[in-house]
Amino acid sequence: MKQVTLTKSQARKIILHAAGLSKRGQFGKGPEAVYKLIDHLGFIQIDTNYVIERAHHHTIASRVPDYKLEWLEELQADGRIFEYFTSDAGYIPMHNFRYSLPVKQGFSSSRKPIPQPEINLMNKVLDRITREGPLMVKDFDNDRQTPSAGWWDWRPSKVALERLYLDGKLMVTRTREFLKVYDVPMNLIPDDIDTSLPTPEEFARHVIRRELTALGIAYPKEIAWRARYAKNNLVKKELEKLAAAGEICKVVIDGLKASPLYMLPGYNNKKIQLSDEAFILSPFDVLNVFRHRLRDFFDFDYQIECFVPEAKRKYGYFSLPVLVGDTFVARMDSKADRKQRELVIHNLHFEPVQLEKPELAKITDAINRFAKFNQCQTVVIKKSNNKGYLKAIKEGI
Repeated sequence: MKQVTLTKSQARKIILHAAGLSKRGQFGKGPEAVYKLIDHLGFIQIDTNYVIERAHHHTIASRVPDYKLEWLEELQADGRIFEYFTSDAGYIPMHNFRYSLPVKQGFSSSRKPIPQPEINLMNKVLDRITREGPLMVKDFDNDRQTPSAGWWDWRPSKVALERLYLDGKLMVTRTREFLKVYDVPMNLIPDDIDTSLPTPEEFARHVIRRELTALGIAYPKEIAWRARYAKNNLVKKELEKLAAAGEICKVVIDGLKASPLYMLPGYNNKKIQLSDEAFILSPFDVLNVFRHRLRDFFDFDYQIECFVPEAKRKYGYFSLPVLVGDTFVARMDSKADRKQRELVIHNLHFEPVQLEKPELAKITDAINRFAKFNQCQTVVIKKSNNKGYLKAIKEGI
């Protein structure tokens, strides 16, 4: 069994390179770079929050220069990616389609028994889409029997559509307005795609390799989390087998007392150069979704506060981590005012780190790019905890 000892600095370089954040354009430019990024990460999380541009587009735009939203739509239309779940909903390379099947089995087997009338409705919905082609929720009659209790209180036809989607009997694409369009798999899966069910061992090993590719260095709980919906989750058992066979390495971090960590052997002695560019990241970015990783490796205590009661928020409703090189230097609570074409930064909170003019200039450039990505022509910063840094940034926006 290979065991590698690393400093935190070395670990951060590996994690950032794996996340595609060693430099802007790490995967190139244009639509093909978007595919290479998704193929490398194995999964880009979708989120519906629209305070700024949605998380999946944000994650890509952070890495692919001059990213255009339609590139993602084109990849899905070309059958190169599809939408489904790992631990959350996201975009997945189509050649990994077979590894979505254990997750679909998991959803189906863990569900409570469905009453016969609801089964009948599911059959009717599936039959109609099979005959008529892709449909949306609005294409079905409003079959609600009682007034809605909120956005989560779905109509029976919506429930039927989502069950069929989770079970794999339907797949989804999206409209420009981000509404789901449901279709049968045979219309969306290319003929050359393997649709055979992997064994539990195959699935676990796929998840392990996929997550170590995307995370660089990871705890077993993080890797297993990405397979949390699958039936017969063998991730932790297969981790030990792969480590014993030398196919993955155990990692020890100087000064970090923690449970076992793992990485792929390719990162052992790999020379990684970080660009020291500034990145404004999504809360749902692969780098940010596990809070304990940010604390352990980056000494950064981060929490997205849209789920926190307003009175308890410290930094703002939708605070975005700002990374320069291998250091998180700020949090930027932002909102895109699309009517006024104005990016409003409610709070630009700097961490207790020393920033010089070059770093501040890079943050300014990142803010300007972020405004453009959100189709905003102007930037307004309302609040900051560092007047000197704020003044330098305002001079450049």
